[in-house]
Amino acid sequence: MIWTDTHCHLDLAQFDADREAVIDRALAAGVTRIICPGIRLETCPAVLALADRHSEVYAAVGVHPNDCGGFSRSDTDALRELAGHPKVVAIGEIGLDYYWDRVAPDAQKAALRAQLELAGELRLPVILHSRESNSDLLWEMEQWGPEIRKERGPDAILGVWHAFSGDLAEAERAWDLGLNIGLGGPVTFKNARLLRAMAPNMRRDRGVLETDAPYLAPHPYRGQRNEPAYIPLIGAALAELRGEPTAQIASETTRTALQCFWPSNA
Repeated sequence: MIWTDTHCHLDLAQFDADREAVIDRALAAGVTRIICPGIRLETCPAVLALADRHSEVYAAVGVHPNDCGGFSRSDTDALRELAGHPKVVAIGEIGLDYYWDRVAPDAQKAALRAQLELAGELRLPVILHSRESNSDLLWEMEQWGPEIRKERGPDAILGVWHAFSGDLAEAERAWDLGLNIGLGGPVTFKNARLLRAMAPNMRRDRGVLETDAPYLAPHPYRGQRNEPAYIPLIGAALAELRGEPTAQIASETTRTALQCFWPSNA
């Protein structure tokens, strides 16, 4: 089975001691593509260097909502230059986060809009983050997405709502806007009742898998460092919830990831 990890922070310090071994374990588990999103301008070059060293690692560049204070036109220009790297497949991780309250909501929205505009200009998908901000994120996407789909076509996939934790109505709005839904370790948690109840009703052609490593490790590693080799555990949990073969989940989610990030290979 071939898998794709659409969100993994391999550049973080938690992997400094054994990053090469982590990537080797991912490949042994069938994870053949790993997307590593940047979260700050200062860290994006390290993400690109990691992608340069490993054929299976790809990059996204962006400024996370918790790090976007003072975002300016020069930051957009810097991201545009970074996005010219041949292994950049998306703009991200971008979005809104009202949980940590590190950056004022209006400043977060301004940074998000600038980066969405850049993604539209460069014809790249986006990787979206939302925490306690789903309504506002959807509103922002409703302002941006329809115009982009006029350019790219009514069925164009515009990106991934990573670490989705909303309800089915929010998922349906996201699908209508051309977004895929990213599912990770929480789908294996017995106490994630809403997510696990919703999973069987989610669109088969609009779901991708992610680890968000080093965070949100799936059962039985919950509370430990996550890594991309655990993607098959997430896929197996989703297969059980849907009553489908794990191989079908691998095939569907990999195909959806290809269509989003590598459409020429889909």
